Amino acid sequence: MQTQGNAAHPQRFEAPERHFAGLNADLLARIVAAASDVALVVDGQGVIRDVSLGASAAAELAELRQWVGRRWAETVTIENRVKVQSMLSAGGPAPGVGLPPERQVTHALSGGVDLPISYSIVPLDSQGAVLALGRDLREVATVQQRLVDAQQSMERDYLRLRHTEARYRLLFEAVDEAVLVVDASSLVVFEQNAAASRLLGDVGKRVVGRSMLDVLAPGSHADVQSGLAQARAGGRCDELTIRLASSTLELMLSASAFRQDSTTLLLVRLSPMPGAMKGKSSSRSSGLSSSGRDGAHGANGSDAPSLLDVVNTLPDAFVLTDMQGRILAANQAFSDMLQLPPGESVQGQSLDRWLGRTSVDMNVLIGNLRQHGVLRLFPTTMRSGLGELNPVEISAVAVPDGSQACLGFAIRDVARRLPAETRPARQLPRSVDQLTGLVGRMPLKDIVGETTDLIERLCIEAALELTRDHRASAAEMLGLSRQSLYVKLRRYGILGDNGPEESAPPH
Repeated sequence: MQTQGNAAHPQRFEAPERHFAGLNADLLARIVAAASDVALVVDGQGVIRDVSLGASAAAELAELRQWVGRRWAETVTIENRVKVQSMLSAGGPAPGVGLPPERQVTHALSGGVDLPISYSIVPLDSQGAVLALGRDLREVATVQQRLVDAQQSMERDYLRLRHTEARYRLLFEAVDEAVLVVDASSLVVFEQNAAASRLLGDVGKRVVGRSMLDVLAPGSHADVQSGLAQARAGGRCDELTIRLASSTLELMLSASAFRQDSTTLLLVRLSPMPGAMKGKSSSRSSGLSSSGRDGAHGANGSDAPSLLDVVNTLPDAFVLTDMQGRILAANQAFSDMLQLPPGESVQGQSLDRWLGRTSVDMNVLIGNLRQHGVLRLFPTTMRSGLGELNPVEISAVAVPDGSQACLGFAIRDVARRLPAETRPARQLPRSVDQLTGLVGRMPLKDIVGETTDLIERLCIEAALELTRDHRASAAEMLGLSRQSLYVKLRRYGILGDNGPEESAPPH
């Protein structure tokens, strides 16, 4: 009977003893070299006895052959030696259970170069010897680094845009002159500042989204339309004297044109006739100044709560580490997120033990913090003490100049925020964004494989529908042999109870 696969235990062959019983050592070595980027034969004492390099890594990683005779744990960085010991001491799989899950370690090469490798362990004998099959994760690390760099660039652009908008808004609201931003074609008001609201009174509360002519007296419409047409054509117009519809107050109107994207807008300035509102404006200015002083006094008089108490009671996890990622302190929310038993301390342990899908995530985090000093909304996962994976977002900051250089990580569980990734079995990803959204969550090979399998299955199902389940015709339509089609039908679980029997061909 076919063994069902899942995320932890991949689906294997139905009868491996039938297909692979006659394999010799040379053929097995070639299979290992083709299936992995790096393969190590490690004896029961943890010493590397042989090294195999895949075709893509043979020239670039030739120095790995110098590992023969060295302890495996000595070839990795200090924080990854515990992982190597754990893989070596795990032993073989229990009956009926698949191979142990992949573990990611980082090797230290000459010249200070880091080599991230994801290993799967296959026991070789009863003496503890194992075969470590490794996948090179440098491409994944490069993609993650590019994503982080792009995110950092977007964050910087977003902050610049926000600062520019804040300065514009401050200037727009601070000027004493009434200003309206008007569409040049329809004369619809897009924005008005506080001075315009005060000048127009109750009518000004409803002017945004309406034509500017609605707030003017009918006798001023022709002059305003002519003046704004002049501004639209020549860039600015002469000052006009106009009246509001709600009062007999005379105002001076001037306008200038500017472009925003592909739209022409008008900056319309309204001002009362000289001396009309001098006293009122002076009184209003005095009141705002007094209010500002009162507000500042109130802020200075309030008692500030303890920052440490606030951090300890945050619903989001907060972790303080040294510059290598070893935990110095953490709040209670972090222990709750990890589902640790009461009394178990995380201090002194590496954050990499729980954080990230691979060790690459932690290296990317620390590398960016050392380079940029701050990181915002980095998507990754958190492994609980029970092995459960939860999606999280991390914002982090580096403090290298304090009494002790440290890194601070704010970790937020976003499992409830993220939309479910389940989709109907016959629905393809609808955009490039959905495919690129899998980067960092799945290895590149898995993303390509999943997409290829889905397209292949959809084509087979479509061919069966067109031929009314006549498999010989479907195979011919797809350019496959009948045997190849049956293999794929079994692989995707499409093969019915009737096996390879044919239904009647379509007419």
